[in-house]
Amino acid sequence: MTGRTLAGFILVTLIWGSTWLVIKTQLGIVPPGWSVAYRFLVAGLALLAFCVATGKSLRLGRQGHLFAMAMGVFQFAANFNLVYAAEQHVTSGLVAVAFALLIVPNALLAWAALGHRVTPRFAAGSVVGMAGVALLFWREIAGAPMGGQVALGLAMTLGSILCASIANVMQATPLAQRLPPHGLLATGFLYGAAINVGLAWVQYGPPVIDPSPGYLGGVFYLAIVASCVAFLVYYEIIRDIGPAKAAYSSLLTPFIAMALSTAFEGYQWTIEAALGGVLAIAGLWVALTSRRA
Repeated sequence: MTGRTLAGFILVTLIWGSTWLVIKTQLGIVPPGWSVAYRFLVAGLALLAFCVATGKSLRLGRQGHLFAMAMGVFQFAANFNLVYAAEQHVTSGLVAVAFALLIVPNALLAWAALGHRVTPRFAAGSVVGMAGVALLFWREIAGAPMGGQVALGLAMTLGSILCASIANVMQATPLAQRLPPHGLLATGFLYGAAINVGLAWVQYGPPVIDPSPGYLGGVFYLAIVASCVAFLVYYEIIRDIGPAKAAYSSLLTPFIAMALSTAFEGYQWTIEAALGGVLAIAGLWVALTSRRA
């Protein structure tokens, strides 16, 4: 991993770790489907304006538009809507633990589609890291009532993980590397936003908006920083080190989120959570220092 890639990895992890606090500003007056739609509509328009202002290419061609549409479907529509739906049935902690499994489909799909080999060292590091995330949320896991609602929520989460993984592996394909990254992402955001608007209208009716500074500020942070900046950097990381290693950010973002919760919400760390943090960092070092994944 080069210094540039490592810096990008740290940046993405910090940004997505912070979104847990910001997403709380999006829950309330506005139905979650409309909040997702606003996020990617603003992200798409902002990145489109940036491309026009800076002369970044927006030429994708027919293949590129189909590729961007697939990104919109899997990453920016199905993925996020399934996560929001899942959290109506299970706790966010269980969703976070499940998302630590993103490494598995990323590695398997990259092996099947791109021939990326999974080494024993990477597999061992991934298992240690996932155990760390499970320890972080051990109290929520142990206290969660089992039943149909939990099973439905976990099924939605696994569906979301699969959608995100497909979109991730797409970024490592030769076609993705030939397309202009800014124009591709802007177009993918807009396709995703169009789908999200349709889904939100069907589920919740006409648009609803919260004019409060907290809500609007949250929309712009999630759109500009957590979407435009983070996805551009993350997709570059995938092209540099592969989808499996890039997915390790999904193991570390919960710990960043809990660190911020400690600072701003008074989260109390347990021995299990602290041990989980140590295991996650150890697993990260083992996995990312493997030759291939």
